[in-house]
Amino acid sequence: MKNRTFLVFVGPSLFLMFLFIAGPLMSVAWQSVHITRAVYEEVETELCTPGFLTQKCTMEIRTQPQLDENGRQISETVFVGFESYKNLLQPQVAFENIKEGSWAKLSNINFFKALRFTLTFTLITLPLVLGIGLLVALTVNQVIQSLRGPIIFISLLPFVITPVIGALSFRWLFVGDGILTALLEWWLERDIAMFAQGWTIEVLMLSYRVWHVAPFAFIVFYAGLQTVNRDTLESAIVDGATRWQRLKLVILPHLSPLILFVSIIHLMDSYRVFEEVIGFRSQAHVISLQWLTYNFLTLDETGNRMISRASASSMLTMIGIVFLLLFPLRSTWREHQKRRSG
Repeated sequence: MKNRTFLVFVGPSLFLMFLFIAGPLMSVAWQSVHITRAVYEEVETELCTPGFLTQKCTMEIRTQPQLDENGRQISETVFVGFESYKNLLQPQVAFENIKEGSWAKLSNINFFKALRFTLTFTLITLPLVLGIGLLVALTVNQVIQSLRGPIIFISLLPFVITPVIGALSFRWLFVGDGILTALLEWWLERDIAMFAQGWTIEVLMLSYRVWHVAPFAFIVFYAGLQTVNRDTLESAIVDGATRWQRLKLVILPHLSPLILFVSIIHLMDSYRVFEEVIGFRSQAHVISLQWLTYNFLTLDETGNRMISRASASSMLTMIGIVFLLLFPLRSTWREHQKRRSG
C-alpha cells in the first residue's frame, strides 16, 4: 500500500484520536501544573461610626476581587509546578505515617484512602470475574442445545442493566429493611446494618461488580469454546485425559488470548470505579480515585472548583491504569514475538 493511500485511510482516525484523546489529555496535564485564581486588590476605604457630633472616621485597607470594565471578576493562571500533586498526596504526612508503621493513618489522606479501595476493588474482582465467567461458559457449553438460548439470555441480563441503575437496585435489596437484609436477619436471628460500616459496604460493592461484569466474561469465553478444536479434545479423551486435564492442557491454552482480553478490559474499567460509589452512597466510608476527581470538580461553599487538583488526580489515575496494564500487555507482546519467530 502506498504511503498516500495509507494516510488517507489512517488520517481521519489519527485526527479523531488526537482531538478526543491526546488533546484532552494534554489539557489535563497542563491544568495539573497551573492554577487559575482570582485577582484581588487592596482598596483604602473610609469607615465612620454612627452619630453626628461624636462621629469618628478612620481609613481601613480592604482586600476585594478586582473587576474588569464589564463588572466581571478578573482571574489569572499561574504555573505552580507539582504543588497540586503535593497537596493531593501530602508526601510529608504520608512518609511520617509509613515510617511510624501507622498504615491505617494513611486513610486520613483522601488520595491514599481512594487508592487503597480502587486497587482492592480491581484486584479482587478480576479473578472472580474470570473464574465465574469461565465456569458459567463451561456449564452452558455442556447444556443441551434447546436450553442454551434462554440460559444465555438470562445470564446476560445483569450486564445489560445500566451500571447506576444496577447499583441502586442492589443497594435497595440491603439498605434498611431491604428484602435480603430482612432475610438475613430472619436466618441469623439478629439485627443487621449492612451500611453502618465500611467493610460491609465494600463487600456489597465487590459482589455487585462481579454480578454485573461476569456475564461479559461468560459470553466471550463461551464464544471461544465454540472454536476449540474438536479433534484435539476427542484425542485427549481417547488418551484417557480427565476433565481437569482437558481443561488445563487444551481449553485454557486455547482461551488464553480471550482471558487476556477480558483481563485488560476489566482492569481499565474497574480502576475507574465510580458508579458503585454513587449508587451505594458510600462516600462517608469508601471512595475511589474517580470519585475523588469528581469531588474536586464539585462546587465548594465559595462556588469554586479545584480544577488543578482534579487534574492531578486524573493524571495519577491514568498512570495507575498504565502501570496495571503493563503486565498483561507485556505478556501479549511476548506471545506476539513467539508467533513471529515461530
